[in-house]
Amino acid sequence: MSQQEHPAGTTSAEPAVAAVVVLAAGQGTRMRSRTPKVLHALGGRTMLGHVLAAAAPLGARETAVVVGSGREHVTAHLAEIDPAALAVVQEEQNGSGHAAAVALDALPDVTGPVLIVNGDAPLLRPETLAGLVAAHRAAGDVLTVLTADVDEPTGLGRIVRDTAGAVQQIVEEKDADDDQRAITEVNAGVYVGDAAAVREALTRVGSANRQGEQYLTDVLGLLVADGHRVGGYRADDPADTLGCNDQRELAERRRTLNDRVLDRLMRGGVIVIDPRTTWVDVTVEVAAEAVLHPGTQLHGVTTVAAGAAIGPDTTLTDTEVGEGASVVRAHATLAVIGDEVSVGPFAYLRPGTRLARRSKVGTFVETKNASIGEGAKVPHLSYVGDATIGEGTNIGAATVFVNYDGVAKHHTTIGSHARTGADNMFVAPVQVGDGAYTAAGSVITEDVPPGAMAVARGRQRNVAGWVGLRRPGTRAAEAAAAAAAAETDGNGHADIRPTGSAPDDEQ
Repeated sequence: MSQQEHPAGTTSAEPAVAAVVVLAAGQGTRMRSRTPKVLHALGGRTMLGHVLAAAAPLGARETAVVVGSGREHVTAHLAEIDPAALAVVQEEQNGSGHAAAVALDALPDVTGPVLIVNGDAPLLRPETLAGLVAAHRAAGDVLTVLTADVDEPTGLGRIVRDTAGAVQQIVEEKDADDDQRAITEVNAGVYVGDAAAVREALTRVGSANRQGEQYLTDVLGLLVADGHRVGGYRADDPADTLGCNDQRELAERRRTLNDRVLDRLMRGGVIVIDPRTTWVDVTVEVAAEAVLHPGTQLHGVTTVAAGAAIGPDTTLTDTEVGEGASVVRAHATLAVIGDEVSVGPFAYLRPGTRLARRSKVGTFVETKNASIGEGAKVPHLSYVGDATIGEGTNIGAATVFVNYDGVAKHHTTIGSHARTGADNMFVAPVQVGDGAYTAAGSVITEDVPPGAMAVARGRQRNVAGWVGLRRPGTRAAEAAAAAAAAETDGNGHADIRPTGSAPDDEQ
C-alpha cells in the first residue's frame, strides 16, 4: 500500500489509528433469533464482518472485539474472518461504556487514537471512517464523534455544539428540551479518541440511569467538563450510521447495501436490467458489459467476465463465469464456466464442475465434479457426476453417469469427439475412447475402444397380435385392428421395419 492510499496525516509506517474496538456483546433480543445479533448476514458478510471490513483500511495494529451473548459463535466466526483480532469477553452486559473499558483493559499498551464502533452498523463505509479519523487528527481534538444529519431524529441522541462548532454534549431524546429536539444532527455511536484520555474518563462513568448501565456517551461529557475540545464529523451519507435492531431493519439494510453495490456496478459499465430483483454480494466482481437479467443472485466470491449474460432467475455462488458465457435459469456453486459457454435453462452445476470454452450444459442437466471439454455438449435431461468428457463430444439425452456403488465414488472418462446415445448408463469406473459411439438405451459397464460402437441392451422382439389376444375389446385392440385392416387394404401386406438401428450422430 502506498503512502497516498493512507488517510490524511499518516504514512505507511504509521497506522491511522492505534487500535479498533468493536462492541459486539449485545444479545439483540428484538431480532427474535437464536443467532447472535452481529452474526446476521447481509450482502455476503455478517454485520460484524462489514464493520471489520470498513475499519481494515485504517491499518490498526490491534483490533479488539467485545463479545458476550453467544460468545462461542461470535468468537468462532471472528477467528474465520479476522484471525488476528482479539476477542474480549464482557461477562455481564453493563452498557457500552463498560464494554469499551473491558476492551481497553485488554489493550493496556495501546497509545494514540483508538476507534470505537458498534458491531451492528453494517452500512459503515471505509471512506466514512477514514474521513472521521482524518478530521480528528487534523483538529487535534481529544475525541471526535461521528454524526449524521437526518430528516427524522426522533429517538436519537442529539448533538449539541457551541458557537465554534465544538461538540458540547449528546442529549438523549427523553432528556432533551424543545430546542434540542429540533436539532437534526444525531449521534452515530462511532468515536475516535486518545486512548489515555478515553481510558481515564471511562473510570469515572457512573450507572445512575434507568438501565443501571455505563454509557459510552458519558465519556464525551466528562472530557468537555475537563476542558478538552470534542469534535464532530458529519457522515456524507446518513445511511452509513444506521444500526440494525430487528428483522425489519435488517431487511432495509440489505436493500440499501444492495442498491449501493448495484449502483457501483452500473457506474462501472455493468448492465443491470432490473435492480429491484437483482441481488449481488459485496464480495462479487462483475466486469463492464456483463448483463444481469431480472432475478439474478450473485453470492460469495463469484466473478463474471465481460460480455457474459446471467439470468433471468439464476443463482451463482462462488462461481467463475467467462467472457461471453450465457447462464439462464440455472444454479451453480463452486463451478467454473468458461468463455462462450451455454448453461441452462434449468441446469444445476454442483461443486467441481468445470466447463471449457464453448461447451454446453442444457436443460435439466445436473453436474458434479465434472470436467467438460471444449465444444462438448450435454444438452438435456442428464446427470454427469465424477466424469471427464473430452472436446467435441456429444452426450445423448437422459444419460446417467452411475458414479456411486453404495460405498465409494468412481470416475468415468468419455474421450474426444465421441457420440453417446440417448438413455445411456455409464457404470463407473469405465472409459469410452476417442471417436467412439454408444447405442441408445445401452448400459455401459466395460471400456469402449476408440472408434468402436458399443451396444449393451437386449435385442428387441415383437410378439405379433399380442394386444388382440390379451386385451380384446380395448381401445388399443380396436386401434390395432383398424391399422392392420388399413395396411392390408392399402398394399396387401403388413409394413415391416427394422429395429435396433444405431443412434443418430447428434442428440
